[in-house]
Amino acid sequence: QVQLAESGGGSVQAGGSLRLSCVASGILFNNRMVDVMRWFRQRPGNGRELVASLRNSGSTVYADSVKGRFTMSKDDAKNAIYLQMSSLQPEDAAVYLCNLKTWGNANHWGQGTQVTVSP
Repeated sequence: QVQLAESGGGSVQAGGSLRLSCVASGILFNNRMVDVMRWFRQRPGNGRELVASLRNSGSTVYADSVKGRFTMSKDDAKNAIYLQMSSLQPEDAAVYLCNLKTWGNANHWGQGTQVTVSP
């Protein structure tokens, strides 16, 4: 059974930084069955917004709203993915969720971690 567990959320002032982590169990992030690893965020009343994606090839894609401020990475030894967030703004406040999609189109989600940014 695949499980994803996020951590690292919290409250910061605008301009601050946070590093989110997502640890997987039941599957290795570098397994060839894994198509893409992603970070989404969800604000109250909004749908999930794709923030960043990473493939095992190393290619990353970022939403325009976070380019230059957020960096997604992976540590195979820890079977974890990360989202380093800098220059945070109030509009970045959301529940952040990590996602793993397999080549078989199975989607696995974590429970989310709350990020709050005060002006």
